[in-house]
Amino acid sequence: MTDEPVPVAAPRVVSLYNAANLLTAVRIVLVPVFVAVVVASGMTSSGWRIIACLTFCVASATDFVDGWIARRFSLVTSFGKVADPIADKALTGTALVLLSFYGPLAWWVTALILLREWGVTALRFWVIRYGVIPASRGGKVKTALQIAAIAWYLWPVPDPADAVGPWLMGAALVVTIGTGVDYVLQAARLRRSAARPR
Repeated sequence: MTDEPVPVAAPRVVSLYNAANLLTAVRIVLVPVFVAVVVASGMTSSGWRIIACLTFCVASATDFVDGWIARRFSLVTSFGKVADPIADKALTGTALVLLSFYGPLAWWVTALILLREWGVTALRFWVIRYGVIPASRGGKVKTALQIAAIAWYLWPVPDPADAVGPWLMGAALVVTIGTGVDYVLQAARLRRSAARPR
């Protein structure tokens, strides 16, 4: 019996150029396209509003698909970890600002949602050396509600069905704030546990 060392497999290197990152890049590219279409619509032209809504929905769908691909095929990269949430917030944040600019959505709603979104991002960076705050189920519900509400506002929904939009946005706002409070509590617990003596 020999004491030869057992060979250790080299860690798998994931290429930056993979399907998940490509979809994230597509979402980033679609943000200015979405802006151009909304501006062209002026939120008055039904045809342009439909195109804007479809552009937003396609871009939003890439968020779910790229995450699934990255996890399913082990294609998680540092670029994806950083670019994916930035692309999400750029898309939804731009949509909210445009909806408020053109009138359908109150500015205070947009301000509260953006404050929560960027606040949670800052919070994650603040505690990253102590641990990672994972995305919660509530966070996924929040994202789905925001997408549904924005899409409802963008699509030229006829009266009286257009009244559903504010209810969807109200639900999205409640869940957005609720999950934001939960993330703050998670960050506080993470800091406290890290501060305890070993």
